[in-house]
Amino acid sequence: MKIFTCIKYVPDTSEAEVKLDSEGTGVDSSRFSFDINDADNYAVEESVLIKEKHDGDVTVVSIGPKNSDVMIRMAMAKGCDRAIRIEDERIAAHDPLMVAKVLAGAIKDQEFDLVFTGCMAEDYGQAATGVALAELLGVSHAAYVKKVEIEDGKVKAHRELEGGLREVVEISLPAVLTIQTGINEPRYAPIRGIRQAQKKELKVMNLDDLGIPEGEVNAEASRIVLEKLYIPVVESKAEIIEGEPEEKAEKLASILVKGGLV
Repeated sequence: MKIFTCIKYVPDTSEAEVKLDSEGTGVDSSRFSFDINDADNYAVEESVLIKEKHDGDVTVVSIGPKNSDVMIRMAMAKGCDRAIRIEDERIAAHDPLMVAKVLAGAIKDQEFDLVFTGCMAEDYGQAATGVALAELLGVSHAAYVKKVEIEDGKVKAHRELEGGLREVVEISLPAVLTIQTGINEPRYAPIRGIRQAQKKELKVMNLDDLGIPEGEVNAEASRIVLEKLYIPVVESKAEIIEGEPEEKAEKLASILVKGGLV
């Protein structure tokens, strides 16, 4: 079972204040710490679980700077076998189709049974890279997968739908699955695994190495034009009404009347 797992190096914006860069088209990343995208962490765990059950190997693929090597090594410490990191400033990273083209360039000429991605990235949140990757690789896909079963050359994917519903689809291998959080419980990397990861192959490549012309994946090729980012203006805020039920009802009624809502 040969598996490729695509992971992304994303900023943690949970605590730091978000501010724009000087050009107004990006975020000042100097304020953030970076780590693996949450959904991608579950994809790593699922790929290792399948490797352990079906006797396979896992290759991590990531687009990012040298600083992301720590994240990649941690995925290998958990059980992935090797990695490819693509670093090239010419890639229009804001466009999921351009990203998918680069990932496909690293995978398409190699034998694979499964390709995993996270269902969504925490930075842009477009949830499009995985499904675009499947199209470019010419294989079937299932998105927002919460359970994976493999048998007789097919994968049965349990998909999460809106409203708590589930859909089960059966597709032939090879296939691309975008993994939803909660599908498993990601493991911690053991000390021994961290040491072994330092010896595993991490190949660094660029567009030229992949044979991808710059004009196919740069900003000019993208159909998404990023003109401006801005912080939404807070125009209103919630008010908590305190007191006994009768008192709260009276206050609420007064607010509704003053606001012309009743």
